[in-house]
Amino acid sequence: MKQFKWFTGIFLPALFMAVLLLACENDLNQVKKISALEASKPVDSTLGVDVIYSDSAKVRAHMTTPLMLRQNPTDPNKGFYEMPKGVKIVFYDDKLNQKVAHFDADKHIVSTVTSDYAITSNMDKLIELRKNVVVKNTEGAVFTTQQLFYDTNKKLIYSNVACQMTKPDGTALDGTSFTSNETFTNYAFKQGKGTIATSGKLGQ
Repeated sequence: MKQFKWFTGIFLPALFMAVLLLACENDLNQVKKISALEASKPVDSTLGVDVIYSDSAKVRAHMTTPLMLRQNPTDPNKGFYEMPKGVKIVFYDDKLNQKVAHFDADKHIVSTVTSDYAITSNMDKLIELRKNVVVKNTEGAVFTTQQLFYDTNKKLIYSNVACQMTKPDGTALDGTSFTSNETFTNYAFKQGKGTIATSGKLGQ
């Protein structure tokens, strides 16, 4: 009887620990395999990126980011660019051409967009901005959201998540989504609500 108690009191805990260690080792090996696969993915990194978007000799936008990661650079059709340290995009009016872009570009700014993160692909020419997205236009309006898309082909900017807009005159609007042109002068909110500042009395 004493021998049987020793067997159940010593051997079973030891067997349990062996199984547990084996399971941990298998999990560790799986983690190593996943890490090795991630490390083997081709990535190009570039510091201090400065990109000009133009159309028919007209400068449309200027994008800057401190760090750009190019994922899958071996396939230009499937590769995409990631900007994990944030991005800034400046939009210009139609009067700014490539010849004078470096001299008086600031005079032609119509809106600016900043975010903490951005990603874009080579195929759809769509830039997605995420986290603390802030837009400012020349009218002083400020748009804020957590996700914003810029379709460079259609010259369309839109968001499918909650967004807010405030103006210096006290106007404040909220919406579940919105669309806008590049200058943020022609925009529309979906299910918008808020306060619109007016001058004078209503009905006059």
